[in-house]
Amino acid sequence: MTDHQDTGATDLSGRTVLLAGATSAAGLAVTRALRSVGAQVIATGRSTERLQDLAAAGAQIEVADATSLAEMTALAARLGQLDAVVPLVGGWRGGGGLAGQSDEDFAALLPALEAVRATSRAFDAALQASDAGRFAIVSSTAVARPLAGGANYAAVKAASEAWARAVAQGFAKAARESGEPLRAASVVFRAKTLAPEALATRIVALWDADATDLNDRLIDLD
Repeated sequence: MTDHQDTGATDLSGRTVLLAGATSAAGLAVTRALRSVGAQVIATGRSTERLQDLAAAGAQIEVADATSLAEMTALAARLGQLDAVVPLVGGWRGGGGLAGQSDEDFAALLPALEAVRATSRAFDAALQASDAGRFAIVSSTAVARPLAGGANYAAVKAASEAWARAVAQGFAKAARESGEPLRAASVVFRAKTLAPEALATRIVALWDADATDLNDRLIDLD
């Protein structure tokens, strides 16, 4: 896997992007960046109140749990075609060395993986129907160098990366079997400390490369 360099996409008019679990600083930054280049943004969260800043930034808001396959599948049926899905459920808990990696902390981190699984499954057909579908997740440099005090976190991120790479393989397999060009791509963004604006820039740039060059790529945000 190699880095994809940002070449500065300027017009995403006609593209529709779903940000799942978007009620964070990253979700707001990505929404603003996408809206500034003409993309339609659909932002999900578990409460209308927490979605208001995204609505003010121009997103269509949907109250739905990104970790729930049933809710994401119902949303997919209502929305129809999409051009990108980005699950943004995150969070960090850790410390205390290996002995301090509690089951409670692990359970609190699992929603990030659950959102990756639910959204990729629910929107697989929609992304493959797009002429340039994109699935992107946010991971961490901790996967490459896991520490004892962050083992729970690194394990969840590693599992999320494995799932996103399986999505990439599924896209490629479907294209081969249909005899059609590869149009959908699954990518992994990695950061040591997530900078919302850096993530936003990279997401806007996802349409600067063909799917064949982008699929199954690891993109360093640092």
